[in-house]
Amino acid sequence: QVQLVESGGGLVQAGGSLRLSCVASGRTFSSYVMGWFRQAPGKEREFVAAISRSGGSAYYADSVKGRFTISRENAENTVYLQMNSLKPEDTAVYYCAASITITTVAVLTTASRYDSWGQGTQVTVSS
Repeated sequence: QVQLVESGGGLVQAGGSLRLSCVASGRTFSSYVMGWFRQAPGKEREFVAAISRSGGSAYYADSVKGRFTISRENAENTVYLQMNSLKPEDTAVYYCAASITITTVAVLTTASRYDSWGQGTQVTVSS
């Protein structure tokens, strides 16, 4: 497993932007599909975005498509989530996740397919 540490959360007004970072330990970062999930109070954890091992392919939840961008820098063991045009409904704890076993797009949105998780970072969007 890989250890993940998120940062970059905070309080922002609606329409603003934040950039989340997730740094992974270990020397095999490029072996992992990376994802971002979020969980709002009283709600289930939901998929936000994922990126392939090479960074060549990215996938998004419909709710964030066109506003969020996931990227990775394998040389720095880091995955990013750039969040623009933030809305109050984006308020949640955001979690970084890693999977070494995912090989198909169909399971990218399934939290149980991810092997390692960060501790989460709070994002609060005020109206």
